[in-house]
Amino acid sequence: MLNKKQIEELIINKKLIENHVDINIQLTPNGFDVTVEKIFKFSGKGKVDFSNKERQIPETKEIIAQKQVESDKFGWWDLSRGIYKVRINEIINLPTDLAALSFSRSTLLRMGAYTQHGVWDAGFCGKGEFVLVVDNAEGITIKQNARVAQLVFFPVDETEAYNGIYKGIK
Repeated sequence: MLNKKQIEELIINKKLIENHVDINIQLTPNGFDVTVEKIFKFSGKGKVDFSNKERQIPETKEIIAQKQVESDKFGWWDLSRGIYKVRINEIINLPTDLAALSFSRSTLLRMGAYTQHGVWDAGFCGKGEFVLVVDNAEGITIKQNARVAQLVFFPVDETEAYNGIYKGIK
């Protein structure tokens, strides 16, 4: 697993992560905290099959963040118990010799919510999306640009680059 110094060098020299909010706050001893750009509510049914020929990604509806104080630069999402899709601010540019895993930040867990992620394959480039599950019966409130998940990076033997349908989401 890469450490803070290695991640920072890759960000500066290879643009591993672009569009970050504040590198000094987001870098952690063994990872990088990603931030919330948008939150969506699922509004349709999905389909999954073996070959992906019949795959259907469900429709979503963006939830608009609301300012609590007019002078505030950013708004808040007031989320009730449920499942949501999160899109991050950051653009991740994984080389073909680096993969990543993502985990909920412990702050989120302490609020009764968590995130679920897939593997960030070597060669993936774009904005990530993942599921946010709010299990707290009272719900939670999240401010725009909040840090909710952490990426950790692992060297892998050089491989072919990810070339799926989610590559290049911006």
